[in-house]
Amino acid sequence: MTAKEKGKGFIAEFRQFIARGSVIDMAVGVIIGGAFKTIVDSLVNDILMPLVGIFVGENTFAALCFSVGSANILAGNFIQAVINFLIMAFVIFCMVKAINRFYRKKEEAPPPAPSQEEILLTEIRDLLKERS
Repeated sequence: MTAKEKGKGFIAEFRQFIARGSVIDMAVGVIIGGAFKTIVDSLVNDILMPLVGIFVGENTFAALCFSVGSANILAGNFIQAVINFLIMAFVIFCMVKAINRFYRKKEEAPPPAPSQEEILLTEIRDLLKERS
């Protein structure tokens, strides 16, 4: 096999990989996840943290920091990141749980009853078997 044939095989294999539905679904999920992350960031940074900041005594919760020697430890930023993560993880958990429930119901559904035509064809098949 020549290098040119190997290159065509690689490109064809890559094209087949991209055309699979799961890759496209994953890409859509990543795009929606990125957009959802901005919503969660805004919720935490613009609504939740200012409310928590009122109780901490700072203008914003991100301003909560302390110094150790010459280093500034930005505890507020870290706590905001943890809260962002927990909200995102909770939402993803709920989505996966709902999707799993949907697939479980789909699997549990009984097969559809055969139509009259299928029943008739089955009877004809059985009669033909008996004659042979």
